[in-house]
Amino acid sequence: MSDLFKNNPYWEDLNVLEVNREKARAAYIPYADAASAKSGVRGRSPYYQTLNGNWKFQYHETVHAVEDGFYAEGADVDGWDDLLVPSCWQLKGYDQLHYTNVNYPFPCDPPFVPDANPAGLYVRDFNVREPWSDKRQYIVFEGVNSCFYLWVNGQFVGYSQGSRVPAEFDLTDYLRPGSNRLAMMVLKWCDGTYLEDQDAWRYSGIFRDVYLLAREQSHVSDVFARQQLAEDYRSAQLVVELETKGSGPVGTKAELLDAGGKVVASALGAVDGQGSLVLSLDQPTLWNAERPYLYQLLVYGGGEVIRFPVGFRRIAIEGGVFRINGQAVKLKGVNRHDSHPELGQTIPVAHMRQDLELMKQHNVNTIRASHYPNDPRFLDLCNEYGFYVIDEADLECHGMGIAESWADGAVHKLSANPDWRPAFIDRARRMVERDKNQPCVIIWSMGNESGYAENHIAMAEWTKGRDDSRPIHYEGAAPINKGLDNDDCLDMVSRMYASPAEMKAYGEDESLNKPVFLCEYSHAMGNGPGDLQDYWELIYRYPKLMGGCVWEWCDHGIATVTADGKPFFAYGGDFGDKPNDGNFCIDGLVTPDRIPHTGLLELKQVIAPVRIDGHDLQSGVVRIANLYDFIDLSHLAIRWKVEQDGKILQQGTVWQLEAGPHGEQLLQLPYNFPPKGAGSQLLTLSCWTKEETIWAEAGHEIMFKQFELAAAASEEQPAEALTDSAMHWPVQAAENDKQLTIEGFDFRYVFDLQGGAFVSLHKNGVPMLAAPSAISIWRAPTDNDMQEKKLWTDQGLDRAQMKVYGAEWSLSGDQTVKIAVQFSLGGYIRHPYLHGEVLWSIGSSGVIELSVNVKVREDLTFLPRFGLRLTMPEGMEQVEYAGYGPHESYIDKRQSVRKGVYRLTVDEMFEDYIMPQENGSRYGTEWSVVTNALGMGLAFHAPEAFSFHAGHFTPEDLTAALHSHELKKRKETIVHLDYAMSGVGSASCGPQLLEQYQLNEKQFEFKLGIIPVFQEDEK
Repeated sequence: MSDLFKNNPYWEDLNVLEVNREKARAAYIPYADAASAKSGVRGRSPYYQTLNGNWKFQYHETVHAVEDGFYAEGADVDGWDDLLVPSCWQLKGYDQLHYTNVNYPFPCDPPFVPDANPAGLYVRDFNVREPWSDKRQYIVFEGVNSCFYLWVNGQFVGYSQGSRVPAEFDLTDYLRPGSNRLAMMVLKWCDGTYLEDQDAWRYSGIFRDVYLLAREQSHVSDVFARQQLAEDYRSAQLVVELETKGSGPVGTKAELLDAGGKVVASALGAVDGQGSLVLSLDQPTLWNAERPYLYQLLVYGGGEVIRFPVGFRRIAIEGGVFRINGQAVKLKGVNRHDSHPELGQTIPVAHMRQDLELMKQHNVNTIRASHYPNDPRFLDLCNEYGFYVIDEADLECHGMGIAESWADGAVHKLSANPDWRPAFIDRARRMVERDKNQPCVIIWSMGNESGYAENHIAMAEWTKGRDDSRPIHYEGAAPINKGLDNDDCLDMVSRMYASPAEMKAYGEDESLNKPVFLCEYSHAMGNGPGDLQDYWELIYRYPKLMGGCVWEWCDHGIATVTADGKPFFAYGGDFGDKPNDGNFCIDGLVTPDRIPHTGLLELKQVIAPVRIDGHDLQSGVVRIANLYDFIDLSHLAIRWKVEQDGKILQQGTVWQLEAGPHGEQLLQLPYNFPPKGAGSQLLTLSCWTKEETIWAEAGHEIMFKQFELAAAASEEQPAEALTDSAMHWPVQAAENDKQLTIEGFDFRYVFDLQGGAFVSLHKNGVPMLAAPSAISIWRAPTDNDMQEKKLWTDQGLDRAQMKVYGAEWSLSGDQTVKIAVQFSLGGYIRHPYLHGEVLWSIGSSGVIELSVNVKVREDLTFLPRFGLRLTMPEGMEQVEYAGYGPHESYIDKRQSVRKGVYRLTVDEMFEDYIMPQENGSRYGTEWSVVTNALGMGLAFHAPEAFSFHAGHFTPEDLTAALHSHELKKRKETIVHLDYAMSGVGSASCGPQLLEQYQLNEKQFEFKLGIIPVFQEDEK
């Protein structure tokens, strides 16, 4: 091993954050002319040369196995592997794929890391153009995890750590025209790893772009375009602060171009070291997420042109209210990690666009860059698409709180240790300097979950001293996490997973004068989240609540294939990684390959920028509220329709909407209100875009709203409508060995009196049951049930068995058979958790009426569900129901579904979550039918809406499987008809399921009707 790093290991030296690294600067590429600069395409610059591509690579399990001299000019690397740069080496077959959330993956002994510290050696031969020989030549690494040593042509150049911000080196004295060799040693761990303990897969390597830049000997090295907007926003100044390198003054010019490319302001000057140019503009067009108007600033100097986006906006907190351009703004956000199912943290630009387009389509306006600065091109796209960004320093050390004791304040240790202060400040400085000119960045974040003490205060104070135009956020100083009482350097109160009750209390407390930002809330893990509406009712009600970011955007699964060729998304532990946090990385609103979960559809509807209320429905008048902050509704139109039983009666389109920002308007719809007794009719309004945008085609739906114009007084149910032919046929019943056989005109049923269940249902000889009916209380726990799962299983709810105390039957005349069953449900070890009576009534038409009276044990927790489970034979694949759809819904997750009549297959009812769990239920079902392709099956109805589910997996199947590919699809169709299903909430990381969504009734009655049907005969 070279003495350079054998005797002087920078990676464990808190006094060495870099060697020879250039001072942090704004992100830019120099161009030769204005036209290429305005394009923003790096490859059009003659001063830019990419070093992306195949590099020679050699992996070592420990840095101590690295042999000296690998970086020499003549070193033989022909036998080394080829590795594509940028990439994460764990996804290329090297090292251990490892997911951990809080826990450090090595002994917690800061600043020391294991001696078995994996090292990746990179070598790249490349040519340098002859015209570059009289220029200064730099190399930029936009992201290397976690630290690296750099050699060029055998000479040591420098060292850097800090994974997700650029590292730039001056190579002028090392490069030569023609062929050159670059060598690097990248280490998996360094002392900086203690500050990079983010909840994510732990990747290593050169994972972002690498490129060379050629600069004039004297050139503009940094630019800070500071905005000064007049109070009335009618004029603006752009103070362009410049730094130059080289000897003597550099002649500079600044031009401000509007969106059409017209020069609207310019200034000239000579800058020697530091200076500024001032551009003045009247009537500036302001930038915001809804209308992201961008100017371009072109800075000329040293034979180069540098381009920066300019979006004029003012960010302020006034009276506890967060404002942009004077307008109170609600941040409707998501947390987003860099995550690609095949490339890890190496993110192609097309993938960035895909994320942003999906976010726009689902009404998201804010992104928290959790928990590190993203690729600078991602911010360029946020400027263009229109997003507010919370830019977060690459700082997280919550593993300190686990290694010792969180309760004893161990999480604050690094933040309170002055030896770590330079590293803390370095991470803020490099983020701010890189992104200071990005209009989309509206808040600086001092990291995540790293305690709170003097080092954080120093970060915030440095940041304010450098840029006071943006407020400062840091959640670690929240009251529940306090390290110090001094949080004056922070401009807002930031909270994670505060309950709606806590948010309400904050909103009503007049003594609290800072806005509160939910930097993480509504944990979108698996089948969730289920509390979005509860939060947003409060956020809109209280001005101090400025919004929040759902955790999180995407599932972090890794595309993998089983030994027998089945593709699946892997999570923690699937690669033998220890410690790991299992599927806790599968917690997003979209799948790893960006298919929206139903939780994203729920978010879209809840945070929609338009609200529609019934003003006078009888007269056809609705109220349209514009929740946009800066634009009117003229870009939208509304389609409306009135329908009954799935048939459209009236419809139309309103093309002219006019309500201004935060305004309202009344809209007259020309429908005929149904007369009394006409039956249930639904009014549905769909709000959609008139024109195509960069993120959606014309006709994209923004939101919808439904109103029930009239309810049916006594609506005929499908099951009853199909039984007229047998109304007066006598019913017969006979008991034999505890089996009760019931026969009518075209049906034959068998009821097991000892088991308290139907074991056979036949219509015209066609079987409708494949297993006995059962009372059901268990659901496959959702990810958000993880806090309840242990309690449920401890109480035995997952092993419920029915005890029949007695079953009696009677035949009333020749028309009705009645069966009364006294029962309890219980699991081994525990007392029964409920007692009840089931009353079955079978009429001559074949209709089965069920009535269950239940009394739940007082000390029992809330039930997952309660209802009837039926197993129907193979081939029962067709589903029709009246209720909410087209996708799954629950009592607390139903804003994104609309009432109607839906026809689909059993497979289409299924929601495929990476970790199998309860899915696909339909809240508020009025009736449903499950049949074979010929329409033969069972119909269900109830006097009160019920929860309905049909699938090919039992709750036990879903509970046992750890991945969806482990599920074995049953041929039978499992039908659940539930009195109620508890909500899904967001308790995997958030507050407990709200009480109003728990099935916690101690006594209730459930009524249900069942009838075998041959639908095709009735049409």
